[in-house]
Amino acid sequence: MIVEIILKKLDELGRYFSFCLDVFKCIFKRPFQISECMNELEQLGVMSVPIILLSGGAIGMIFSLQMVTMLQLFQAEIGVGAMVAVALSRELAPVITTLMLIAKNGSAMAAELGTMKVTEQLDALEAMSVDPNHHLILPKVLASLAVYPVLTLIANVIGSLGAFIIAVFMFNVDSAGYTDYMFDFLHPRDIVCGLIKSAVMGVMVATICCFHGLQTTHGAKGVGDSATKAVVVSSVSILVADYILTSIMLNWIYQ
Repeated sequence: MIVEIILKKLDELGRYFSFCLDVFKCIFKRPFQISECMNELEQLGVMSVPIILLSGGAIGMIFSLQMVTMLQLFQAEIGVGAMVAVALSRELAPVITTLMLIAKNGSAMAAELGTMKVTEQLDALEAMSVDPNHHLILPKVLASLAVYPVLTLIANVIGSLGAFIIAVFMFNVDSAGYTDYMFDFLHPRDIVCGLIKSAVMGVMVATICCFHGLQTTHGAKGVGDSATKAVVVSSVSILVADYILTSIMLNWIYQ
């Protein structure tokens, strides 16, 4: 029984990588889907800004509140800004941004493609010699690759601003010392590290959610099951990827 489950998961993993290869082969295939990419950029990026502002600000404020309370015991609360900025840049902003976008966009991708699958719209596209990977999926992947780092950068800025408000206006931390210490301690490599992570995670989320959407069967119930599975698998996958990428980048950060 266990062997069968493992073999089934390995088979699914193999089909996923084969699917990714087919999608990436379409990058240089004509015609280029410029209008579809722009629509996806608006849907995945512009429409997601409010939720990123809310989540990024909340994380920064909560983290600052916790750190100030702890560091006050050592009279070191001036270092809150540096701690929050580094934590946001390296880990919190990429992961929280990706998780929020999985909930908002990843499930929608899986549900959209799943609905098209069960209603035979994908079969109709193939009958008209239109490749679904090129027409539907590639624009989502490219848009995710572009917007995830931008949204992560926005989360960095708004999270740091929220931390500043909590530390300076609620706990009377010196604003000049706070910002000076933060900019002295924060290295551009920390920010680049987070942006690389977010780009990788964006591609992972788009491909995983689209893959599970295309595997939909059994009508309306199958659409819901595919969307749920896509969210769960992509959420777990980005956490694993985050650990692997952090392990790889640590030596580069501390060179």
